[in-house]
Amino acid sequence: MNTAAMRVVQTVTEARDARRAIRGSVGLVPTMGYLHEGHLALVRRARRENDFVAVSIFVNPTQFGPNEDFAAYPRDMQRDLAMLESEGVGLVFTPGVEQMYPKGFDCAIEPGGITERLEGVVRPGHFRGVATIVAKLFHVIAPTRAYFGQKDAQQARVIQKMVADLDFDLDVVVVPTVREADGLAMSSRNVYLNPEERQAAVVLSKSLRLAEQRVNEGRRDAASIRGEMAGLIAREPLARIDYISIADAASLAELSEVRLPALVSLAVRIGKTRLIDNAVLSASQNGEGLPQVDQHDE
Repeated sequence: MNTAAMRVVQTVTEARDARRAIRGSVGLVPTMGYLHEGHLALVRRARRENDFVAVSIFVNPTQFGPNEDFAAYPRDMQRDLAMLESEGVGLVFTPGVEQMYPKGFDCAIEPGGITERLEGVVRPGHFRGVATIVAKLFHVIAPTRAYFGQKDAQQARVIQKMVADLDFDLDVVVVPTVREADGLAMSSRNVYLNPEERQAAVVLSKSLRLAEQRVNEGRRDAASIRGEMAGLIAREPLARIDYISIADAASLAELSEVRLPALVSLAVRIGKTRLIDNAVLSASQNGEGLPQVDQHDE
């Protein structure tokens, strides 16, 4: 593992020069900054599995819609850099928008059918922005492995498919969601929540646990399970459902009858903040880290 001082670079040229000097395997953790324990779990996994760890911090404008929170997205570069240095990261790439999208830039990667559902429906163009920026980061850093969180399950599947379809020479590693003690998935956007909203937000993970319980009981009617999840969420006055999905874990195609492995996912607005969460249900994975559902919630 690299023990040299952490290097911070801002241009593509500097990043490529730094990459050429690295020997051994490189793990890349792409982020938009405002780091939390979920990001650090990716960094620690990368440290265990590689000789060198690189992290990118870039709030990517092309994955935000016109009415989304690009301008307000939380940023604290000095805090982030201090956290990464304490984790033994060797290289941090912090480009500006003009570096990643210089004047005249007009190319993009257009993901296919896997984006035509879930987040892709409610956020048109989002995954085009994600795939394009991640492809650029892969070309600049040339990692051996790249690390993404399970919380953004559809994003991870989009990146896995892009890597396979376009023959990128790297492995995509998906790391389990890191949660607060009460089950809320860690997210940079959690900072938007006031104390009442923060308490209400636990309803996302509770609804996922409810779905897991029903499947473990032998229930397989996806519509019925989605209905129970919706009913639980509806009892939280601050919550508004964008979608609830029970889908094939690989294709993300919606299921009428639950077949394992299945991805249970949802997007819910708590006040003005939109949160997403998910759980993979399979014979070997059972929503680890999700809270139990209280009897009165069922």
